[in-house]
Amino acid sequence: MGLATEALTGGFAEPIFHAQSVFKMLMDGMARPGTIQTVEPDIDPPPPLGIAAGTIALTLCDHDTLVWLTSGLAKSAVPEWLGFHTGAPVTAEKADARFAFAEAGTALCSFGLFASGTQEYPDRSTTVVIELPELEGGRRLALMGPGIQSVTEVAPVSLPETFLRLWTENRALFPRGIDIVLTSGKRFVCLPRTTTITATEI
Repeated sequence: MGLATEALTGGFAEPIFHAQSVFKMLMDGMARPGTIQTVEPDIDPPPPLGIAAGTIALTLCDHDTLVWLTSGLAKSAVPEWLGFHTGAPVTAEKADARFAFAEAGTALCSFGLFASGTQEYPDRSTTVVIELPELEGGRRLALMGPGIQSVTEVAPVSLPETFLRLWTENRALFPRGIDIVLTSGKRFVCLPRTTTITATEI
Protein backbone atom coordinates (compact mmCIF):
# COMPACT_ATOMS: atom_id res chain seq x y z
CA MET A 1 0.00 0.00 0.00
CA GLY A 2 1.45 3.35 -1.02
CA LEU A 3 1.76 6.29 1.35
CA ALA A 4 -1.07 8.10 -0.45
CA THR A 5 -3.52 5.20 -0.06
CA GLU A 6 -2.44 4.65 3.54
CA ALA A 7 -3.21 8.28 4.36
CA LEU A 8 -6.74 8.10 2.93
CA THR A 9 -7.93 4.88 4.57
CA GLY A 10 -8.25 3.47 8.07
CA GLY A 11 -10.35 6.18 9.73
CA PHE A 12 -13.59 5.92 11.72
CA ALA A 13 -16.39 4.05 9.92
CA GLU A 14 -18.95 6.22 11.77
CA PRO A 15 -17.00 9.39 12.71
CA ILE A 16 -19.53 11.17 14.95
CA PHE A 17 -20.65 8.08 16.86
CA HIS A 18 -17.13 6.72 17.30
CA ALA A 19 -15.63 10.09 18.29
CA GLN A 20 -18.34 10.58 20.92
CA SER A 21 -17.77 7.13 22.45
CA VAL A 22 -13.99 7.59 22.58
CA PHE A 23 -14.30 11.12 24.00
CA LYS A 24 -16.49 9.74 26.81
CA MET A 25 -13.87 7.04 27.43
CA LEU A 26 -11.11 9.66 27.60
CA MET A 27 -13.10 11.80 30.05
CA ASP A 28 -13.70 8.71 32.19
CA GLY A 29 -10.00 7.84 31.99
CA MET A 30 -8.97 11.34 33.09
CA ALA A 31 -11.51 11.24 35.94
CA ARG A 32 -10.21 7.82 37.07
CA PRO A 33 -6.44 7.85 36.51
CA GLY A 34 -4.80 4.46 36.13
CA THR A 35 -7.93 2.75 34.76
CA ILE A 36 -7.13 0.83 31.55
CA GLN A 37 -9.62 1.57 28.75
CA THR A 38 -10.04 -0.39 25.50
CA VAL A 39 -11.13 1.44 22.35
CA GLU A 40 -13.92 -0.12 20.30
CA PRO A 41 -13.68 1.51 16.86
CA ASP A 42 -11.70 -0.66 14.47
CA ILE A 43 -9.39 1.77 12.73
CA ASP A 44 -6.19 1.13 10.82
CA PRO A 45 -3.72 4.01 11.29
CA PRO A 46 -0.41 3.95 9.43
CA PRO A 47 2.44 2.39 11.45
CA PRO A 48 4.08 3.14 13.81
CA LEU A 49 0.92 4.84 15.20
CA GLY A 50 -1.03 2.39 17.40
CA ILE A 51 -4.79 1.86 17.24
CA ALA A 52 -5.61 3.56 20.57
CA ALA A 53 -3.28 6.48 19.78
CA GLY A 54 -4.81 6.83 16.32
CA THR A 55 -8.31 6.68 17.77
CA ILE A 56 -7.46 9.43 20.27
CA ALA A 57 -6.01 11.54 17.43
CA LEU A 58 -9.18 11.13 15.34
CA THR A 59 -11.31 12.08 18.36
CA LEU A 60 -9.42 15.10 19.68
CA CYS A 61 -7.58 16.64 16.73
CA ASP A 62 -9.08 19.07 14.23
CA HIS A 63 -7.93 21.87 11.94
CA ASP A 64 -7.47 24.17 14.96
CA THR A 65 -5.17 21.83 16.89
CA LEU A 66 -1.46 21.78 16.16
CA VAL A 67 0.07 18.32 16.54
CA TRP A 68 3.71 17.47 17.29
CA LEU A 69 5.07 14.07 16.24
CA THR A 70 8.29 12.24 17.11
CA SER A 71 10.59 11.72 14.12
CA GLY A 72 9.47 8.12 13.53
CA LEU A 73 5.85 9.23 13.20
CA ALA A 74 6.72 12.38 11.27
CA LYS A 75 8.57 10.34 8.61
CA SER A 76 5.66 7.91 8.16
CA ALA A 77 2.25 8.39 6.52
CA VAL A 78 0.87 9.65 9.86
CA PRO A 79 1.03 13.43 9.08
CA GLU A 80 -0.95 12.90 5.85
CA TRP A 81 -3.36 10.49 7.59
CA LEU A 82 -4.02 13.01 10.37
CA GLY A 83 -4.40 15.81 7.85
CA PHE A 84 -6.87 13.87 5.72
CA HIS A 85 -9.05 12.55 8.55
CA THR A 86 -8.91 15.47 11.00
CA GLY A 87 -7.45 18.49 9.19
CA ALA A 88 -4.90 18.84 11.99
CA PRO A 89 -1.65 20.55 10.98
CA VAL A 90 1.70 19.24 12.23
CA THR A 91 4.11 21.58 14.00
CA ALA A 92 7.85 21.20 14.65
CA GLU A 93 7.50 23.32 17.81
CA LYS A 94 6.62 21.32 20.94
CA ALA A 95 5.47 24.47 22.78
CA ASP A 96 2.86 25.19 20.09
CA ALA A 97 1.36 21.70 20.08
CA ARG A 98 -2.06 20.94 21.56
CA PHE A 99 -1.35 17.22 21.21
CA ALA A 100 1.91 15.30 20.91
CA PHE A 101 2.37 11.67 19.88
CA ALA A 102 5.37 9.42 20.53
CA GLU A 103 5.78 5.92 19.14
CA ALA A 104 7.05 3.01 21.24
CA GLY A 105 10.75 3.08 22.09
CA THR A 106 11.16 6.85 21.82
CA ALA A 107 13.33 8.66 24.36
CA LEU A 108 11.32 11.21 26.33
CA CYS A 109 12.25 14.87 26.12
CA SER A 110 11.62 17.20 29.04
CA PHE A 111 7.88 17.69 29.48
CA GLY A 112 8.67 21.34 30.16
CA LEU A 113 9.34 21.83 26.44
CA PHE A 114 5.62 21.39 25.75
CA ALA A 115 2.95 24.00 26.44
CA SER A 116 2.05 23.90 30.14
CA GLY A 117 -0.79 26.43 29.99
CA THR A 118 -0.97 29.59 32.08
CA GLN A 119 -2.24 30.25 35.60
CA GLU A 120 -5.37 31.81 34.05
CA TYR A 121 -5.77 29.13 31.34
CA PRO A 122 -4.12 25.93 32.60
CA ASP A 123 -6.06 23.94 30.00
CA ARG A 124 -4.00 25.55 27.21
CA SER A 125 -1.40 22.84 27.57
CA THR A 126 -0.19 19.87 25.55
CA THR A 127 -1.64 16.40 25.98
CA VAL A 128 1.15 13.89 25.28
CA VAL A 129 0.23 10.43 23.98
CA ILE A 130 3.00 7.86 24.47
CA GLU A 131 2.88 4.39 22.88
CA LEU A 132 4.35 1.49 24.90
CA PRO A 133 4.72 -2.25 24.17
CA GLU A 134 2.28 -3.19 26.98
CA LEU A 135 0.36 -1.44 29.77
CA GLU A 136 0.74 -4.34 32.22
CA GLY A 137 3.69 -6.41 33.36
CA GLY A 138 6.31 -3.67 33.77
CA ARG A 139 7.67 -1.75 36.75
CA ARG A 140 4.88 -1.04 39.21
CA LEU A 141 3.98 2.57 39.85
CA ALA A 142 1.69 3.90 42.57
CA LEU A 143 -0.81 6.60 41.63
CA MET A 144 -2.46 8.94 44.12
CA GLY A 145 -4.65 12.00 43.73
CA PRO A 146 -8.13 13.10 42.62
CA GLY A 147 -10.29 10.29 41.20
CA ILE A 148 -8.26 7.60 42.99
CA GLN A 149 -9.48 5.93 46.15
CA SER A 150 -6.33 6.00 48.34
CA VAL A 151 -3.90 4.45 45.82
CA THR A 152 -3.97 2.53 42.53
CA GLU A 153 -1.16 0.81 40.64
CA VAL A 154 -0.15 0.67 37.01
CA ALA A 155 2.71 -1.34 35.54
CA PRO A 156 3.46 -0.15 32.00
CA VAL A 157 6.22 -1.96 30.12
CA SER A 158 9.30 -0.05 28.87
CA LEU A 159 8.35 3.33 30.29
CA PRO A 160 11.60 5.31 29.93
CA GLU A 161 13.70 5.57 33.11
CA THR A 162 13.46 9.35 33.06
CA PHE A 163 9.67 9.31 33.29
CA LEU A 164 9.29 9.64 37.08
CA ARG A 165 11.72 12.56 37.32
CA LEU A 166 10.05 14.33 34.39
CA TRP A 167 6.61 13.71 35.90
CA THR A 168 7.66 15.11 39.29
CA GLU A 169 8.87 18.28 37.54
CA ASN A 170 5.53 18.45 35.71
CA ARG A 171 3.54 18.02 38.95
CA ALA A 172 5.42 20.95 40.48
CA LEU A 173 3.86 23.29 37.88
CA PHE A 174 0.28 22.55 38.99
CA PRO A 175 -2.31 23.84 38.04
CA ARG A 176 -0.19 24.20 34.91
CA GLY A 177 1.44 21.18 33.30
CA ILE A 178 0.83 18.52 30.68
CA ASP A 179 -1.50 15.53 30.81
CA ILE A 180 -0.35 12.15 29.52
CA VAL A 181 -2.08 9.21 27.90
CA LEU A 182 -0.15 5.93 27.73
CA THR A 183 -1.28 3.68 24.88
CA SER A 184 -0.58 0.13 23.74
CA GLY A 185 -2.43 -1.39 20.83
CA LYS A 186 -6.15 -0.87 21.48
CA ARG A 187 -5.72 0.10 25.14
CA PHE A 188 -4.90 3.32 26.95
CA VAL A 189 -4.53 4.73 30.45
CA CYS A 190 -4.74 8.41 31.41
CA LEU A 191 -2.34 10.24 33.73
CA PRO A 192 -3.69 13.75 34.35
CA ARG A 193 -1.37 16.35 35.88
CA THR A 194 -3.26 16.08 39.20
CA THR A 195 -1.85 12.56 39.74
CA THR A 196 1.15 11.89 41.95
CA ILE A 197 3.22 8.96 40.61
CA THR A 198 5.87 7.12 42.62
CA ALA A 199 7.75 3.86 42.16
CA THR A 200 6.42 1.13 44.43
CA GLU A 201 8.78 -0.90 46.55
CA ILE A 202 9.34 -4.33 45.05
